[in-house]
Amino acid sequence: MSAGGTMAKDKKAAPDLDSFADAAKKAALTETQGLARTVRAQKAIIDEQHEVIESVREKIGLYETIHSSPVKPPEWLAPKKAAKDHVAIPCMMLTDVHWDETVTPEQIDNVNKYDHDIAEMRLRRAFKRSIHVCRDYMAGVRYTGFQLFLGGDLLSGIIHEELRESNRGTIIQSILTIAPQLTAGIKLLAEEFGQVNIDAVVGNHGRRTLKPVSKNRAQDNFDWLVYKWVSERLADDKRITMRVADAPDAHVQVHDVNYLLTHGDQFKGGSGISAAFAPLLLGVHRKTRRQAAIGRPFRTMVMGHFHKSIWMPEDGLIVGGSIIGYNEYAYQQNLTPEAPQCALWLNTPERGITVHAPVFVSDRTDEGW
Repeated sequence: MSAGGTMAKDKKAAPDLDSFADAAKKAALTETQGLARTVRAQKAIIDEQHEVIESVREKIGLYETIHSSPVKPPEWLAPKKAAKDHVAIPCMMLTDVHWDETVTPEQIDNVNKYDHDIAEMRLRRAFKRSIHVCRDYMAGVRYTGFQLFLGGDLLSGIIHEELRESNRGTIIQSILTIAPQLTAGIKLLAEEFGQVNIDAVVGNHGRRTLKPVSKNRAQDNFDWLVYKWVSERLADDKRITMRVADAPDAHVQVHDVNYLLTHGDQFKGGSGISAAFAPLLLGVHRKTRRQAAIGRPFRTMVMGHFHKSIWMPEDGLIVGGSIIGYNEYAYQQNLTPEAPQCALWLNTPERGITVHAPVFVSDRTDEGW
């Protein structure tokens, strides 16, 4: 009787084991389906990125110009003899435009406001007011040309999800609207100063990857694409020379001063009591040591990225402010606000870096400053 009872119990237990196995199979299937959906979503994003870059390349016709030979620096940047009168080459650092980013004033105590229309105004002011400063505020100097440093982060980019949601348009739209504005500004400088040399490096916001990369850092960056397009459009203008760096840094010589142009995102830190000075001066030291080791020393590093103007040429550093100015990220990090501006200075044959006169690109009345 007891043996029969045991057998009866075993028979009843068997269906329970089957139900557990079925549940485990269903759970495993659900997890597999979830992973598959995630993989498909990631692949869709990657495919979208590839479609974006291919579409832009087709639109602006860069296939025949991307691998062109390097552009040699113009001879007027380093004249053999100094003129008897007062001559100089104005140098301007234009960086961190963050084209098509939206900054909502209510979210940052109304310190700043930024959108596509304001970006257009500020970019035009950068070029027009640089002429105004040189011609009217620093009169009595004969200018033999103009040196423009482009420090990257032209575009707001899509490296963060919040930027993809808040940007005014797609990355293609941003590229197609900023390139003509930049081209027009450079031509304006050529009309005033006769000769213009442009050196350009990419920033971190223009990259197509979630994390920064070292391989193809420049060539896989939307800033580089804009620079190449602008360079192609200006190729027939004999007054203008444009060199787009294929590396994170670019060497620029104006008279006897060797500059090293970089964006600045390599330097980490800056939230302590010493602010950005500690990582920046450490960065100057490391780059100085690296350049000395390879036989290409520099005197002054010119950069952006920190949205802050720092004028320390005697210590080998010029940080050029930003076009966008204060935004939600800076407010969240408790960083000190600064009016949107571009660093501008004169480079003379006798003294090198001399007069410093920042170009302010915003008006308090319409943009919070």
